[in-house]
Amino acid sequence: MQPQQTLFYEGDPAEFLFNVTGGMIRVHKLLADGRRQVTGFLYPGDFVGLAVHDNYAYTAETVVATSVCRFPRTKLHALMREMPHLENRMLSMASNELIEAQDQMLLLGRKTAQEKIASFLLMISRRAGRRGQSDNPIHLPMGRTDIADFLGLTTETVSRVFTQLKTSGAIRLLDNSRVQLSDMRALGATAQGS
Repeated sequence: MQPQQTLFYEGDPAEFLFNVTGGMIRVHKLLADGRRQVTGFLYPGDFVGLAVHDNYAYTAETVVATSVCRFPRTKLHALMREMPHLENRMLSMASNELIEAQDQMLLLGRKTAQEKIASFLLMISRRAGRRGQSDNPIHLPMGRTDIADFLGLTTETVSRVFTQLKTSGAIRLLDNSRVQLSDMRALGATAQGS
């Protein structure tokens, strides 16, 4: 799939489940006034389209060129009955999504802009490490607006905080959308509000 292509829209019938095999997916909801709240970024190995009801609860779009495997929802349910370990894996993924949602609520509710950006960078690093990828430097293919819509900030604030973190030596901006986390201790302290 090409960058900025919609996989499915909020409210569409939830007929398929998708596994990201390459690239990145952004999931978001639109507010009544047209503002967008990005609720997550999905990487290779992540599933998108898990739905409790008959319709998708959010919109999923590609950030960069992305490949996915598509599974009909009805066949997946039958497969899970045949392979209990698959059902356990799906439950584990749903649990991880819940934990990430709780972390996101904390980010949106109580942290300053610097704390949000530092927490975001550390979260991306931890997720990359769990996927067996480089956790430093990290790859940030999403734009500043995506990050802003994820963290409840303005694009200008995200850019300003990245510049502050760069100037302080906590991060280095590299080529190909990569960020070197140069001072993990400082980033950790900032994320915790210290």
